Amino acid sequence: MVANLVNPSSGFRFTVAIDGVNNAAFTEFRLPSLNVETVDIQEGGQNTYVHKLPVRVTVGPATLRHGITKDLTLLKWYLQVMKGDLENAYRQVTVTMYDVGRTPIATWTFRNACPTKWSGPTLKTDDNGVAIEEIEFIHHGFEVE
Repeated sequence: MVANLVNPSSGFRFTVAIDGVNNAAFTEFRLPSLNVETVDIQEGGQNTYVHKLPVRVTVGPATLRHGITKDLTLLKWYLQVMKGDLENAYRQVTVTMYDVGRTPIATWTFRNACPTKWSGPTLKTDDNGVAIEEIEFIHHGFEVE
């Protein structure tokens, strides 16, 4: 569903919904990096290699760049974290990617997301929306549809 507050034009192909409320459109979305941590196991008498066993997956932050919105929900969310209200700051974030015809082609849903970085915009007099240069958030995993 296309955001009610911001319609993605040909320049904006990602919308962001926080807890189901559509708030902003972005032109760039950097997916989190996924890394498998390993532990080295040295086997006695085996000198040609070391066993590497997977331990856990570490997931990096997701980043949205070059956005625009008609409200201050994303900034207020970040300010909540900045003020130390971490217990109430976790949200579900859904990022939907659209094709040129505004048809959804992929959706990422992040559980227990929390913003960790906010980069403000360069202010311009000819813009009537609130620009967002970059917002980065951590999360407890995600699904892709």
